[in-house]
Amino acid sequence: MVSKITIKAPSSTANLGPGFDVFGLAVDAFYDEVTLTKTKKGITIVTDDNVPTNPENNTAGLVVKNMKKKFKIKDGIEIKIKKGVPAGFGMGSSAASAAATAVAFDKLFGLKLDGNSLVEFAGSGEKASAGSVHYDNVAASVLGGFVIVKTVPLDVIKIEPPKNLRMCVAVPKLEVPKKKTKVSRGVIPKQIKLTDSILNLSNASAIVAGFMKNDPDLIGNSIKDVIVEPARQHMIPGFAKVKQNALKAGALGVTISGAGPSVIAFAKTSSDLKKISSAMSRGFASANTKCQTVICKPSNGAIDRKSS
Repeated sequence: MVSKITIKAPSSTANLGPGFDVFGLAVDAFYDEVTLTKTKKGITIVTDDNVPTNPENNTAGLVVKNMKKKFKIKDGIEIKIKKGVPAGFGMGSSAASAAATAVAFDKLFGLKLDGNSLVEFAGSGEKASAGSVHYDNVAASVLGGFVIVKTVPLDVIKIEPPKNLRMCVAVPKLEVPKKKTKVSRGVIPKQIKLTDSILNLSNASAIVAGFMKNDPDLIGNSIKDVIVEPARQHMIPGFAKVKQNALKAGALGVTISGAGPSVIAFAKTSSDLKKISSAMSRGFASANTKCQTVICKPSNGAIDRKSS
C-alpha cells in the first residue's frame, strides 16, 4: 500500500456568464499541489502559503476529515499544500486544493470512488472558504474539461472542450475582501425578471450546444449574462473597459471569472491572443489597476504528479 501521494489540480472558471452555479471549466492557467502522507494519528497541515493550518478552517483539511469519517479510516494524515492558484480571484483556488485532496485520499486508500463521489467530497471542503457547498469549480478541477452540475441528486456531466478553444484571463492586482465569495454572492438580486431569466437560459443552452458541437464561436458569442454580471461588475474597477477592449481586440465573449475580480475572455487558437490580453491590461490600467494576464486552454482534471 502507498503511504504518500501527490496530486495536482487545475484552476477553473465557473459560471461562464449565464451558467451561474451550474457551469465550470478547468483551465491550465494555475495549479495547486497536495501531498497526503499517512501518519499515526490526527490531521496536520503543512504549508508555506497563507492558508489556515487548522483543518476545520482549511478546504483540504475538511475534505480529509469528511472522508476519514465516512470510510472509518483510523490513520492520521499529513496534508502538504503548495498553492499555485491565486486565492480569492475567481480562479477556483479553494476548489483546486479540495479537488487535489479528494483525488489523493481516494488513491491513498484505494477507494476507487466514481467522479460524482469525488466531486461531492471535494465540494464539502468548499464550506471552509465559501461558507456554503457549491460544486461548479470543484467538479471542473476533479474531472477536467467543461462540466454541467445537476444537483439533487448530484450528477456532473462532463463534455470535452473544443481543441481550439483558448482563454485570456486578466487577474487584477487588488485587495480582495476576506470573505469575498460571500460578499460577491450577497450582491446578486433575489428577484429577477422572467425576460432576463429566459435570455440567460437561452445563452446557457447555446453554450452547451457550442461545447457539444466543438464550436468556440458559438460558445463565445453566447457568453452573455444579464443577471449576475451587471450586479457584480461594480466590484471590479474598469470592468466595462476591460470587456469592451477585449471584444474590440477580437475576443468572442468576455465575462467575470467565477465571483471575480478576474475577467476571462474566450477566443480560439486563430485569435490574436496577445492582442486581446494587452487590450484587457489597458482596460484595467484605465482604472489605475495593474493586472497579470495569462493565456490558457482547457485542462484535464486532478492527476497524480507522476502522470503529468
